[in-house]
Amino acid sequence: MKILSPEVMRLLDKLYNLRGSDSVIFKEMESAHEKAEETKERTTKEKSALQEKITGLEADSKNLSEQGKKLIEVLKGIDKNAYETVIDRLHINFDPEALVEKLDSSLPETIEKVNEEIKASKEELVEVEEQMNSAITTIEEIGIRKDAAIANQDKLNEYFELALSGNINITRDSITSLLEQFGLSEEETREAAKILMFPEDALYDYDAKLKESEKKSISEVMQEAKKQEDAIIEDKKPVIEEKIEVTEVKEEPTEKKLDREDLIDLFNEIGLDYLDYTTSDLDQILEHFNEKVIRRNVNIFKENELNLDIFADHIDLLYDKELEAKMDRLLRIGKSALDIYLNPTVLTKYDYKNLDKAIILLQSSGLDPKKVPLMAY
Repeated sequence: MKILSPEVMRLLDKLYNLRGSDSVIFKEMESAHEKAEETKERTTKEKSALQEKITGLEADSKNLSEQGKKLIEVLKGIDKNAYETVIDRLHINFDPEALVEKLDSSLPETIEKVNEEIKASKEELVEVEEQMNSAITTIEEIGIRKDAAIANQDKLNEYFELALSGNINITRDSITSLLEQFGLSEEETREAAKILMFPEDALYDYDAKLKESEKKSISEVMQEAKKQEDAIIEDKKPVIEEKIEVTEVKEEPTEKKLDREDLIDLFNEIGLDYLDYTTSDLDQILEHFNEKVIRRNVNIFKENELNLDIFADHIDLLYDKELEAKMDRLLRIGKSALDIYLNPTVLTKYDYKNLDKAIILLQSSGLDPKKVPLMAY
């Protein structure tokens, strides 16, 4: 079998993902559908509660106005002197005139506040209804998009089956028109069309490896991958060392070394607690100091909402110039940021080239790197 290039492997991985039930397109639709359903359910409940609240407030406003007027009329018709003895002997605090004054001064203001609350609730109701209608529209649109995606996937699988059987007779324009529906880049679309039209160059070998891997257990594949990796490293050791030297020449010049006081000031600025680091830790960081790299690496974990204590436990990650590339490589194969945080050894064990090589070995063995636990890398 031919050794496929990493770029071709990645493209075929993507294409085969698009062919299956776990297609990223369907996953994204499912996620958007679930979010829209949650919004619809929430806003439906909020709409009902607001409508009930508005009905109650409108009843209160009406009753305040009607009952207030009646009470004022009743109080104005009472002659306090006609009940003077009872009021005096029973020590009753009853002054119709004072009550009328209070009603005249307070009732309009109270009614106004209730009316303002009604207005605010109605405005909130409009917003909730807009959210609910938007969610309903999204659900309907996703249904239409899903039907189209299923039709496109069926057509894609048909093209692959024709290509694998050696009977592909579809025009290049037809293939590229279909592939464009999957959100591939122009370069990916062009390369994918070539793979389908000339399956002997890559598709046959990839499909054969995939079917062969289905017969193997994960442990067997991991062992084979490890043996291949060790063999490659051993055979190409001088070449690797030479490449490392070239890479070092191209690296950005290290910024001037600062003292511990300056480093502590930087830590305080970017959110690291210098008390978590020993004196030797700080000296190690100063020895490899590059402010741009340190800020970038800390921001990577902040943006993914991960705890920065990982740097106290793994000092070298703080000044690792390849950290961003390694994180991006793992995220692109489907690993979550939290999974990487919980298994930091994968970041400290490999440089970018060897990490990429380990992933490619897994893919060439037919395994989905996303499904292989990081601790097994």
